Amino acid sequence: MKKGSLLQSDISALIARMGHTDTLVVADAGLPIPSGPERIDLALTQGIPTFLQVTEQITNEMQVERVTVAKEICQHNVEVHRQLTSLIEDLQQRQGNSISIEYVSHENFKQLTHQSLGVVRSGECTPYANILLHAGVTF
Repeated sequence: MKKGSLLQSDISALIARMGHTDTLVVADAGLPIPSGPERIDLALTQGIPTFLQVTEQITNEMQVERVTVAKEICQHNVEVHRQLTSLIEDLQQRQGNSISIEYVSHENFKQLTHQSLGVVRSGECTPYANILLHAGVTF
């Protein structure tokens, strides 16, 4: 049996297949998901699980080099943005590396999801609660 904290087998397998600079998206319930990336739908009902819960569990398992978010989150979802930046700061401490945050328009963000290996859909129902995680290396 797996020792790590991430028990969801599809996400765990996706992370194991990732190489340096590959991307994975954690999405709110409303983000359009393109047909190319693997879709892992965790949404049970509005707000369950939250975007931050899913992001935290994935980043406990995944080495993150940088992240991309829609710049609109800064104005339209201030509290989730604050909590997300705090999560990234904590992740930097755990990983021992600097994680840059790139802000792009929401339209550009949606285009970037097409190149992602997978999209994990949360039950989050607040605006712009999406993140593109860029894989790093552990050495």
